[in-house]
Amino acid sequence: MPHAKRIGQVALSPDGTQVAYVVNGAVAVTPASGGSSTAIAVEGNLPLRDVTWSADSKRIAFIADLPGDVPAAQVWTAAADGSVPVKHADLKGYAQAPRFSPDGSKLAVLFIEGMPRVAGPLQPMTPLAGVVDQKIYEQRMATIDLGTDHLTQVTPAGVYVYEYDWTPDGQGWAATAAHGSGDANWWIARLFLVNAQTGEMREIYKPKLQLADPRVSPDGKNVAFIEGLMSDEGSTGGDIHVVPITGGVARNLTSGLKASPSAIAWTDPGRIIFAENEDGKSGFGSVSANGGAVQTLWTGEEVAAPVGRAWAPGSAFTGHRLVTAIVRQSASTPPEVCAGPIGNWKQLTNLNGGVKPAWGEMRSVHWMNGATRVQGWLMLPKHFASGKTYPLIVSVHGGPSAACMSRWAESGMGPASAMGYFALCPNPRGSYGQGEAFTQGNVKDFGGGDYRDIMAGVDAIANQYPIDTKRLGIRGHSYGGYMTMWAETQTRRFAAAVAGAGLSDWLSYYGLNDIDEWMIPFFGASVYDDPAVYAKSDPMHFVKAVKTPTLILVGDRDGEVPMEQSVEWWHALATLHVPTKLVVYPNEGHVFIKPADAGDYALRTLEWFEEWFAKVP
Repeated sequence: MPHAKRIGQVALSPDGTQVAYVVNGAVAVTPASGGSSTAIAVEGNLPLRDVTWSADSKRIAFIADLPGDVPAAQVWTAAADGSVPVKHADLKGYAQAPRFSPDGSKLAVLFIEGMPRVAGPLQPMTPLAGVVDQKIYEQRMATIDLGTDHLTQVTPAGVYVYEYDWTPDGQGWAATAAHGSGDANWWIARLFLVNAQTGEMREIYKPKLQLADPRVSPDGKNVAFIEGLMSDEGSTGGDIHVVPITGGVARNLTSGLKASPSAIAWTDPGRIIFAENEDGKSGFGSVSANGGAVQTLWTGEEVAAPVGRAWAPGSAFTGHRLVTAIVRQSASTPPEVCAGPIGNWKQLTNLNGGVKPAWGEMRSVHWMNGATRVQGWLMLPKHFASGKTYPLIVSVHGGPSAACMSRWAESGMGPASAMGYFALCPNPRGSYGQGEAFTQGNVKDFGGGDYRDIMAGVDAIANQYPIDTKRLGIRGHSYGGYMTMWAETQTRRFAAAVAGAGLSDWLSYYGLNDIDEWMIPFFGASVYDDPAVYAKSDPMHFVKAVKTPTLILVGDRDGEVPMEQSVEWWHALATLHVPTKLVVYPNEGHVFIKPADAGDYALRTLEWFEEWFAKVP
């Protein structure tokens, strides 16, 4: 398989003239109009991340990670040309999201002092041992005075801050935060106005669902954010809302929009631009802060997305067109950094110029499930030829609040296509891309309409393409792992299945996982208060119907979907004499960190399908 360099972040300077980007732990700066890049390094050649610009576009700041099993970081600044790097802090714990104050005198940073692991529910959890208590590692707002390098913890202990944005006067921040554990409580975070001197936090908005990406207007009067049903921190989709910075009633600016905004920025005090998923495609739009019609600025089938602070609100215009920096990619084209007016970007890097896809063509496809129109992505076999039939692998995305898009496909669909299979990644109800009502379409209905949407897609593709319907497979990770387990309780159409980090038993899952707040918006109550709503979507209740040979893969320190869920499914299938295999990866979380483990996961998946497809008569 070809291996492309992954671009972790892009950051556009406020004047729109320069782009900083992060690739495999290295930071570089390049002119937004094109030209050579300047690499930036610090003492010890440490891996760098979280690059950000000063308001005057003259400096950047970034975080350097120190080696070791326990997080420790340094905070640096450097001139825009990469010269004169200066270390401002050594932090014992996990730090992220540095931001210059508007006057450039301070850096704000999110900091968890003494954190024993990298923060976030996707990371490997710390194993339980000894007396188990409720110790909280709170992520607090801290400031670093760039003149004295003095660090001040600002927000109070016991409150976990997730995202923030400076007010234009530099006196505070709009921030999303919650009391208690950071991993569990993102789903119940509220919007606060924080005093940067005293740390006082005043709640200005309590969302009905989840909120993300708070952005203060250039005049400091309003805060825009995205609110919607979100199943995972960092996987953002919903409607754009605006609330006065002093608090009050929030207004939904995009109600009824048949798309899912994912990132926002103010262009001036009266207008907001946003990136979105629209029917499985990338898009950019604009809307007045007073509401009204949404203006479409660009849509395309490739992924053209801001990653990080890729906007330059208020000042960076070329011919009255806002400049953005993005990472652009598709199933046929590996990622590169691009910048320019929306829809007229110029490629700035050639990081993956020699990398070619080892898989076949990707197509956006649609089908109907009753009155519901569903979109997905179909990848053809690498050497597709008419006159023969091919197996089909259904690859269900995680989430469920997420979506398949036309991304560079080194895992999942790409390897399946390279093996000579069709690969279908559906976006059933619960996914992003069709508006908030569609995203909420699986509330209290896991394994219902979403499962039928997926199976209708299998039927539609089998009717339009040369599919060997005796050689159907299904796979997925997280929600995709759950849906794989669920599907094999509902049908015997699949010849083989691969469940990664799947959820097999809602009752035991509720008591084991580290993020139980995510389930309340989807099911309306805890499993203890309304067991029936969970039971009807519970694979374990229907396990005796399973006949599909199943490979089960999981990390032993997964906090989102704990290993025990996979062990339960494996034990049940083995007891029922269903062909099964369980592989547990040591010291891995919900997302695999070690390349060797990720490679083994992919290889075992392909080998499982190859083995069981070969046994079909």
